[in-house]
Amino acid sequence: MLMARCWLFSWCRLPASWHFSCAACAAAAVPRAPPGAATAISSCCLGAGGAGGAPPAPRRLLALLLALAALVLLCGLYVLGAAHSAGAQRTESRALERFLEHMLQAEATDTLDAALSYGVVVDCGSSGTRVFVYVWPPHNGNPHDLLDIRQMRDRSRNPVVKKIKPGISTLAPSPEKASDYIRPLLSFAASHIPLGKHRETPLYILCTAGMRLLPDSLQEAILEDLRTDIPLEFDFLFSDSHVEVISGKQEGVYAWIGINFVLDRFNHVEEEEEDEGEEAVGPGGGAPHAGGGRKRTVGILDMGGASTQVAYEVPKSVSFGSGTAQEEIAKSSLAEFNLGCDEHHTQHIYRVFVTTFLGSGANAVRQRYEQALLNATDAAAALNGDNGTARASAVRASPSVALVPAVGGAPAPPLVDDPCLPAEAADTVERRGGAGGGTPSRRLLLRGAGDFDGCRAAVRPFLTGALRPPLDLPALAGAGEFYGFSEFYYCTEDVLRIGGAYDARRYAKAAAEYCATRWGTLVERFERKLYSPHADTHRLKYQCFKSAWVYEMLHSGLGFPESYAGLRTAQLVYDKEVQWTLGAILYRTRFLPLRDMNQQQGVGEGPRGPRSPWRRYSSFLYNPHLFSACFLVVALAILLYLLRLRRIHRRLAASSPASSASSALLWMEEGGAP
Repeated sequence: MLMARCWLFSWCRLPASWHFSCAACAAAAVPRAPPGAATAISSCCLGAGGAGGAPPAPRRLLALLLALAALVLLCGLYVLGAAHSAGAQRTESRALERFLEHMLQAEATDTLDAALSYGVVVDCGSSGTRVFVYVWPPHNGNPHDLLDIRQMRDRSRNPVVKKIKPGISTLAPSPEKASDYIRPLLSFAASHIPLGKHRETPLYILCTAGMRLLPDSLQEAILEDLRTDIPLEFDFLFSDSHVEVISGKQEGVYAWIGINFVLDRFNHVEEEEEDEGEEAVGPGGGAPHAGGGRKRTVGILDMGGASTQVAYEVPKSVSFGSGTAQEEIAKSSLAEFNLGCDEHHTQHIYRVFVTTFLGSGANAVRQRYEQALLNATDAAAALNGDNGTARASAVRASPSVALVPAVGGAPAPPLVDDPCLPAEAADTVERRGGAGGGTPSRRLLLRGAGDFDGCRAAVRPFLTGALRPPLDLPALAGAGEFYGFSEFYYCTEDVLRIGGAYDARRYAKAAAEYCATRWGTLVERFERKLYSPHADTHRLKYQCFKSAWVYEMLHSGLGFPESYAGLRTAQLVYDKEVQWTLGAILYRTRFLPLRDMNQQQGVGEGPRGPRSPWRRYSSFLYNPHLFSACFLVVALAILLYLLRLRRIHRRLAASSPASSASSALLWMEEGGAP
């Protein structure tokens, strides 16, 4: 009896709308209920439902809604967790794919693979000429992707590259020897490429700074000899337009393309990649299109011995007033080009600012600095009536002041405290006299003061007004990244050992500590091999000067704020050196994927096998939010069904409460019969 009462109490706590439907089940569940139990249950049912169909208690309805809300919340958390896990797995999978790709690129090229294509680029520089052999598999069929071009590697896994000296510009007196000069390089490339691939292998011969210094007539004579003789000796895919002298602007664009291609910045960002943190932009750096957009590109800073080169993308949102000086600058320094395989598609149009600052390289500025030291010393000696013994602690004089030659014998060498040499280091500056002078006409002794701040002040006058880019680089770079190569990397890594992510305060502190260190201590550290294997005594001596010049170049010259955190210094990207020749062949072969795609019919066989039309819908089918939406729809349908059933039971109870009670009692009695 006690058990029946407990059961009855629990039963009556259920919502009233459930009592009528479950009366028979309740009777069956209590087969040995005492007499009157069925009547009590029936009365409970009618009472809970309310005589005359009174509405249920609000507390019970609220409890039901809260239970449903909790269930939906738990399912939502589960779905989000599953989506996050899937995103993490995709990220790890992508990282693994990239790692495996880089490992495969380091493997020897399989020359027996008939599907591979080859390309040859000859870089005719000022000091020498190099040949690069590139290789790529068939295009993947995605119109957003460039060819997967990489450097060919021989059986020893070494890049197929060869260099000869001197530069081709030295053949100006005898341009008919140009083809003989370049023949060893082309023979080297031909020996690594399968013979059956020669006729379809494009050959590009691109000349840079050395040839640009020659008169147009001599340039054309050298190029004409190459155009005439090369097709007679080699079966490469070669035409008259494949050999030319490229401008500094073109060279900068090619370098920019090369680094962004290696960093995978030309592939479009899909929706799921945007959710995982990949930043997408639209064409020209604007808002991305629906369904994904371009990745943000990086800029490059490259400081050599004689010049510094800058290249970065300028968003379409940046406009230049008509008739202004900036508009003229934009016309001469901006390069707009389409990297897509179809020139009618605008998703791959890039606008890149490219400029070169001649005379701003580290070695060129050091020569100007030493010349200014000599001029300042001579001026001080003339002003003081001294025969040459003078001291100077800073350089403020213009380097254009004429050097005063020695008269009446060689004077004693002046001694100058140089803030740009490490403490207690010694150096000598010599300048010869006129064309007929064989002995030094001026000699200067430098004694290191090791003052980094003083060195910065000394080199700042060499930042001429033409050095700063005419466009506001810091504003354009605020949301992007820059990679610094050559001297930017050497200054941060070879001695200071802080290459990679650039931090202005950390760099200035490390440079100041290095400058203030005694020269003997630096040599001892060098002998103990505490510096980079690429460092030598020349680097040790001029590291203080170059550190100050790089710092001033970045912040006072180019205008990067000291708080800027988007600069990385690097020599290798993914363990390989990035050459502008990679960007050149990428740009010149950008239309080849269109030819491959035109050969494909529908969704049939592609260059990498059959492609299913379902692939385009995979991102929708595997969307983790799809399950959440379906669950909510089903939950709402169940809730609506319960509410409708509740209204039906109310109407039945209101219309014939006695018949409902008798029906319930009858079911209870039948269910309790032995």
